[in-house]
Amino acid sequence: MTLNLEQKQAVVAEVSAQLSQAQAVILAEYRSLPVAEMTELRKKARGSGVYLRVLKNTLVRRAVADTPFKGLTDKMVGPLAYGISADPVAAAKVLHEFAREHDKFVIRAGAMPNVLMTPREVAELARMPSRQELLAKLVATMQAPIARFVRTLNEVPGKFARSLAAVRDAKEKQAA
Repeated sequence: MTLNLEQKQAVVAEVSAQLSQAQAVILAEYRSLPVAEMTELRKKARGSGVYLRVLKNTLVRRAVADTPFKGLTDKMVGPLAYGISADPVAAAKVLHEFAREHDKFVIRAGAMPNVLMTPREVAELARMPSRQELLAKLVATMQAPIARFVRTLNEVPGKFARSLAAVRDAKEKQAA
């Protein structure tokens, strides 16, 4: 399917808009991958907030020309799927996990702003905790001292009530 000039400009503008918010771009070769499996990957990517699209390399080269991802232009060879994400770990995680399950899907390169990554570095990035996991750990760490303090404050009236009950029981025993 060939695109006319206006369609090409629209694709370049769309990719540029995605790149302006991106923290990671992952390139993966999808040669001989069945459509059903590619659809499965697209669903996973959409669920993780990753922009995944198969694009013409020449159009992506134009889109990345004046961005921190311009180092990827040398790696744009062959049929590639582009994963672009504002969360660098999300893009790497989705594509790396899919590549482990499907032999025909091969990660070729990746980039973070002004940093070019090899497939091995993309795999290492995929093993890092996601932004959501890190935020959950941070909240739990911040919440722990407060929760402990509240439990301690609640223990004082409880202990007082138990002491009164013990005194009452002792007096009832003496009276009987």
